[in-house]
Amino acid sequence: MEYSFNMNKAPFIFAQKSEINASYKDMSAVCDFIRYKKASAALEAIDRFIAMEAPVPYRRHNKRMGARHELGGTKGAYPVKAANEVRSVLVNAMANADSRGRSGQDMYIIHAAANKTHIERRYPSKGSLAWGRGMYGRAAMMHSDLEYAKVEIGLADGTEKELTKNMKYFIKKNQAMKGKEGPQPAKKVEKLQPQKKEKKPEKEKEKVKA
Repeated sequence: MEYSFNMNKAPFIFAQKSEINASYKDMSAVCDFIRYKKASAALEAIDRFIAMEAPVPYRRHNKRMGARHELGGTKGAYPVKAANEVRSVLVNAMANADSRGRSGQDMYIIHAAANKTHIERRYPSKGSLAWGRGMYGRAAMMHSDLEYAKVEIGLADGTEKELTKNMKYFIKKNQAMKGKEGPQPAKKVEKLQPQKKEKKPEKEKEKVKA
C-alpha cells in the first residue's frame, strides 16, 4: 500500500499498518498530537494516554465532546484502543530506523496520519426490523457498518534538506519546549474531610454542701 506522503521518501523512515478495526477519528487525534515531536517523547505521551493518566486533545471531530480541565478547557477523550494502534506503528518505525543504523528514539515524527480505507456493510439477522419515526410503515433494516482504517508514520533526523519550512519550524519549537509539551497527568485532588467538633468538657457539678 502506498503512503500519502507526497514528498521524496528516500531520506526518511516510514512504517504503516492497514486494515485496523478502530476509529480513524480517534487515531487522527493521537497523530495530530505526536506530529513533529521526538519519537521518544511521543512514545511516553502515548503510554500516558493508554494508562488514562492524561486525555488526548481533539482539534477535529469533537462535537458533543466534553471539555477537560487537564487541558485547560480544551475538548478531549481517552481513546485507549486508537492509542495502542498508533503506538504499534511508531514502534515499528523506530525499529526500521534502528535497522538502518539510525537512532529511532532521537528522530522526529514528520508524518503521522490516519485515514479510513473502506467500509463493510453489516446487517442483523433476518426479520429484525425497526419501527420508523413516522406514523405509517417501518424504517429500513437496521445495520451497523464496520469501518477499517490505516495509520502512517514517518521519521526524520530534523536536518534533512527535503524538509519544508513548516516542518523545521515545528521541530525547533518542540526542541525548545522539552519537558513542557503535552498534557501532564492529572493531579489527584484530595477530598476535604469534615472536621469533627471537639466535645467541650462538661462542667463538674458543684457538690452541694449538706
